[in-house]
Amino acid sequence: MELPYHLRNLAGVGMEVEIEVPPPVTQRALIDAIESRYPMLRGTIRDPATGLRRPFLRFFACGADFSHDPPDTPLPSEVVAGTEPFLIVGAIAGG
Repeated sequence: MELPYHLRNLAGVGMEVEIEVPPPVTQRALIDAIESRYPMLRGTIRDPATGLRRPFLRFFACGADFSHDPPDTPLPSEVVAGTEPFLIVGAIAGG
């Protein structure tokens, strides 16, 4: 999993974080695991009340945007196998 700079800084980790997730590997399971391992990230990736991703974060894997997929959609087998990262990307807004 790759985290944006502000989340890496908060958790005190490098860009890439390895997380073991038991099957089925979904966005929800992956984020549950990262929040469990790095409790300081709770509420930063998804809203604690709704469980939905924060508006200025996007989720990508294998060249596809998973930002609007339901949280329990299984992630690609490449992410599960660890050959491709699940990317959490900070969106940039401007005007």
